[in-house]
Amino acid sequence: MSAKKEKKKPSHSLLSNGLWSTKMLVKYSPAAFLIFALEAPLRVALQYLDIYLPSLVVLEVTAEHDPMHALTAVGLCMLSMLVLNVTNTALGYVQSAQLSLYLCRASKLLEKKALGMFYETSEKKEVADLKSRADEAIWMNNGIQPLTDIVKNFFGMIENILGYLFFGTVISLVNPWLVPLLTLSPLVQICAGRIYNRWDLKTRAARSANDTQLWYALNLPDDFAAGKDIRIYSMAGWLREIVKELNDTKMNWSRETVRHAVWTWLPELFVILVRDGGAYTILIRMYLRGGMTVDRFVLCFAAISSFAAWIDGLIKCFNGMRAVTNSICDFRDYISYPDPQGAVRAYARNHMAKAPEIRFENVTYRYPGAEEDTVKNLSFVIRSGEKLALVGLNGAGKTTLVKLLCGLYRPSSGRILIDGVPQTDFEMNDYYKLIAPVFQDVRTAFFSLAETVSGQGLEDTDTALAEKCMREAMLGEKIDALPGGVLTRLDKRLNRDGTELSGGEKQKLILARALYKSAPILVLDEPTAALDPVAESNIYQEYHKMCENKTSLFISHRLASTAFCDRILLLEGGRIAEEGSHGELLKRGGKYAELFNI
Repeated sequence: MSAKKEKKKPSHSLLSNGLWSTKMLVKYSPAAFLIFALEAPLRVALQYLDIYLPSLVVLEVTAEHDPMHALTAVGLCMLSMLVLNVTNTALGYVQSAQLSLYLCRASKLLEKKALGMFYETSEKKEVADLKSRADEAIWMNNGIQPLTDIVKNFFGMIENILGYLFFGTVISLVNPWLVPLLTLSPLVQICAGRIYNRWDLKTRAARSANDTQLWYALNLPDDFAAGKDIRIYSMAGWLREIVKELNDTKMNWSRETVRHAVWTWLPELFVILVRDGGAYTILIRMYLRGGMTVDRFVLCFAAISSFAAWIDGLIKCFNGMRAVTNSICDFRDYISYPDPQGAVRAYARNHMAKAPEIRFENVTYRYPGAEEDTVKNLSFVIRSGEKLALVGLNGAGKTTLVKLLCGLYRPSSGRILIDGVPQTDFEMNDYYKLIAPVFQDVRTAFFSLAETVSGQGLEDTDTALAEKCMREAMLGEKIDALPGGVLTRLDKRLNRDGTELSGGEKQKLILARALYKSAPILVLDEPTAALDPVAESNIYQEYHKMCENKTSLFISHRLASTAFCDRILLLEGGRIAEEGSHGELLKRGGKYAELFNI
């Protein structure tokens, strides 16, 4: 199995990821940070008492102390252990809840980036793939949860370093050669961990892509829109083959993962045998030569075992951080992905009072990876309050031009001006206030009709205005037929009393949303594509009212529907082929007249 190498090395170092995760924890869950800081010395103390208790019992017996003295000493030690254990357990429960809160806030940060990212940026494949991998930092997969695991392992390393220093001091007092023997041998484990991590980084993109495709294929049958085609065209068998192929690939990756993990574990087993065997041999020889008392032998014997555990813990935490550091890199890379959002030299509020003039100056746009421009050096003006129609065959560049006007794409060259102000002078979220679009791809969710129209929660929705806009968009009969009226929720799968809208009703609902926004620029991209001819005719009769005091841009494949517009631009191959009113273009007898007659 081969995979193209994604990048030579991680974008952030292990230490950088550890420190960044700690800062994130302090910011989003300071209580969890405090608990981690308390746990490290607490667990070291608890571990020491655990090995000290047996040696204390031996000391009390061999020294023939008074029974009350022995009971008091042992009792105080056990009471201390009980208090520390109870405290550690309680902190663990609180920590678990705080880490869940931390995950929720980190997830919110990820989704905020996704929802606020410049639309053109989010469409890029490399960004979509990065988002998919960044999501893995939030998910739990095979017992690994990267975003919390890196924090646990980072603080685990601190805890193990404290234990190493404390127990190492105890052991060095017995024999100074024991500490280097127990310390140097784990280098093999570190090397093995590095080899595994390199393989993980090299194959990460391919494994992530396979997971994304498999997830998509598994969820496709649940899509109601796809369900009809799957049944009527007997596609189920084909889809099963695709799922099987993707699943086989995933199984192959799983086997490779296990194989590399085993080769990482075998050196660790060898190191444990050499290290512990050598240390215990030295200790036993010292005791047999009379170099230490029985209680001290018991303490040191247990200390060596614990010291080895601190080293093992240090290495496991280090390798644990390395195992998730690629996910953390992806998370950090995504939330900090460069995202042009425009300057803040102009404000939408200064252009809301009247219908603005829109000017395209030598605008060219080429899609990433495309061999030629989709929009080619376009220059035209939409006058204040004018109704302009864009027509042309598929691929002429109409929808691309609309996305450029809406600020979803940035021109490859040239510029767009609103009342003489360059589009790039607006901050994007502020610029969006100027435009109320109705796109041909209609999407609704499980919100109420009123919320869908307002684009906000019910508490922030003017339900009376929402109903008025829906009635203007010819949804009055639908509203009256619903017991819940405008408060009726969509999607029957999630809402028992919900409703389902037809394609035409959805388009009317989205048109109502554009009316509710009351922006000075109205953009209609095939707004009647799903309507019957009668409904379409009625909508156009209302269109003049909708466009009052607005500059509007209208796109349609049905040339008869453009007659009410003040001016028409016929696009062909990304350029303006003809320009004029409906009547003028018909009299001219050119391409527009030809398409209209067809």
